[in-house]
Amino acid sequence: MSQALLEPEAAQATRLELIDCDIHPVLRSTEALRPYLPRRWRDELDTFGFRSRGAFLSSPAYPKATPALSRRDAWPPGGLPPGSDLAFMRQQHLDFYGVDVGILQVLFPSGKDERNLDFGAAVCAALNDWQVAEWTEPEPRLRASITVACDDAEAAVAEIRRCAPRRDFASVFISARTTEPLGRKRYWPVLRAAAEAGLPVGVHAGGANGVPMTSAGWPSFYIEDHQGGASVMQSLLTSLVFEGVFERFPGLRVVLVEGGFGWAPPLLWRMDRHWERMRREVPHVRRPPSEYVRESVWFATQPIVEPER
Repeated sequence: MSQALLEPEAAQATRLELIDCDIHPVLRSTEALRPYLPRRWRDELDTFGFRSRGAFLSSPAYPKATPALSRRDAWPPGGLPPGSDLAFMRQQHLDFYGVDVGILQVLFPSGKDERNLDFGAAVCAALNDWQVAEWTEPEPRLRASITVACDDAEAAVAEIRRCAPRRDFASVFISARTTEPLGRKRYWPVLRAAAEAGLPVGVHAGGANGVPMTSAGWPSFYIEDHQGGASVMQSLLTSLVFEGVFERFPGLRVVLVEGGFGWAPPLLWRMDRHWERMRREVPHVRRPPSEYVRESVWFATQPIVEPER
C-alpha cells in the first residue's frame, strides 16, 4: 500500500515592525517653548528659568560620559543640539534603521520636577503641544508621550484627559525616580487616568526630584549613578505589584524604558516566593506577582545584556 507524501509548505516570510520606544526630542533653545506657554508662564520663564527640586539647581548631579549625554554622531551638521533636528533624525535614525513607529519622551526640560508645581504643569502642557506641532504632525511615524508632573496628580490627570483623544499620543510619560514609590496612593489618580484613556504608562530611567539613585544617598561617581538605573526599575515594579495597582486598575499597562530586563526573571521568582510565604500582609494581591507582570508590563531592550560570549 502506497501513501502519497505531502510537500511541506514553504515558510512564509514575515516582516516584523520595528518600534523605537526611546526617542528623546530636544528643544533647539528655550525660545522654542515660548509660543506654547501662556503669557504668565512666559514671564515666569524669563524671570526665573527652570528651577528643579533636585539637589543640583543649575547642572546635572554628575558630569556625563559624553556632551549632552549623546552619541558623538548624533550632533546635527548645523550645530544644533542632538535630538533637535527632525530632518537629521529622519536621515540618521528613522530611515537608516527602518523604524516603523517611534515613541517620543522629552527628558529635559520636562516640567516634572519644577519647584513651582503650577509652572511645571504649564511646561508639561507646552511640551505636549510642541511635540505635536514640531514632531508628530510633520512626521507620521512618530508618536508623542503625554508628559505629566505626577506629583501634581490633579494637573496630571487633566493633562492626560486633554491629550489622550488625539492620535498623536501613544503613552503617558513618567520618570522612574518619583518622590515616593510609584505604587503609592498619591499616584493612583494618574495611573487610573492612563488606564481609562487606554494608554500605557512609559516609565523612563532617570528623574530628579531630589531623589538620589541609591537608598543610602548620592554615590561618589557617575559610573555608580549610571549603573543604578536597573535597581530603581526593580523597586518601582515591586511597588506597583505589592501596592495592588494592577489589581485595582486591571487595564493598566506599563512599559519600562531604558532600565534593562535581564534582572526581571530572578526578581519575579523572588517576588512569587515571598508572596507565597507572606501574602497575608497584602491580601489585595490576589495572584502571584509574576502573573500581573506577564499580563501588564513590557520591557524595552535598552540596555540589553551583552556578554562577550
